[in-house]
Amino acid sequence: MLQQFDERNRSLIVNVNGELVHRDAARVSPFDSAVQGGDAVWEGLRLYHGRIFGLEAHLARLRASAAALAFEKIPADEAIIREIRRTLEANRMRDGVHIRLTLTRGVKVTSGMDPRLNQAGPTLIVLAEHKPPVYSKQGLTLITSTMRRPGPDVLDPKIHHANLLNSILAKIQANAAGADDAIMLDARGFIAETNATHLFMVQGGVVRTPTVAACPEGITRATVLELCRAHGIPQVVGDLSLAELYRADEAFCSGTMGELAGVTRVDGRVIGDGKVGPVTQRLSALYAERTATGGTRVVD
Repeated sequence: MLQQFDERNRSLIVNVNGELVHRDAARVSPFDSAVQGGDAVWEGLRLYHGRIFGLEAHLARLRASAAALAFEKIPADEAIIREIRRTLEANRMRDGVHIRLTLTRGVKVTSGMDPRLNQAGPTLIVLAEHKPPVYSKQGLTLITSTMRRPGPDVLDPKIHHANLLNSILAKIQANAAGADDAIMLDARGFIAETNATHLFMVQGGVVRTPTVAACPEGITRATVLELCRAHGIPQVVGDLSLAELYRADEAFCSGTMGELAGVTRVDGRVIGDGKVGPVTQRLSALYAERTATGGTRVVD
């Protein structure tokens, strides 16, 4: 799976600390913490008909992650929303848009990892792109990566940080294998998530997904579980092994950038009948209904 460039994005206006500039003129300091050590937190948002779905939950996760990293200054939600709105209005965007929101610790007075060197900050970057859901609805192929997802004893996944190298290494393995994405296991050998999304399986009509012991607390993941509860679809959260996934009736991924996408092949095994299953299709439809009517209005 390779995202395609959208010509509408060639002249994007991006927002760096409140300055709206053409994408080619955007500048981040070489002393910024994101450049120096990946010292930043981020969120992916999606705009539907002028509304951002789950905006409050995303901003709460951003704030919690920044607090866990001991950021001294965290912009108020109202200030962040104002910059999101300014960016969308500058690009005349209303629908079919993905927003990458990045908050770094800020600019250092000199190079080094010590946060005490950050005497100005934070840096807020709002990048909005015309981007429909990126995954094929015909079914994804996954392989299992040798890269493991760290647990809270190494780098707590509840911090939604911008240090994504282990995910990138897993994606490199998926690319080399001709797969769409890679499954990443936790330190015990149970499924954590993929390099970019949460993972679900369906067995006997029951929707199952791993715990968040070694993966982020996903906003889309939480919505899927809430939809299951609201519509009488049995759901279980717990440890899942690869063997259980291989023999599942269905599997699917979830995430803001790709919404819900069925998985039809894992490590050379066909999942179910090799087609996107009925429970996956039903949840995808329910999710589409939710995003079509819910969310926080940011542009008219």
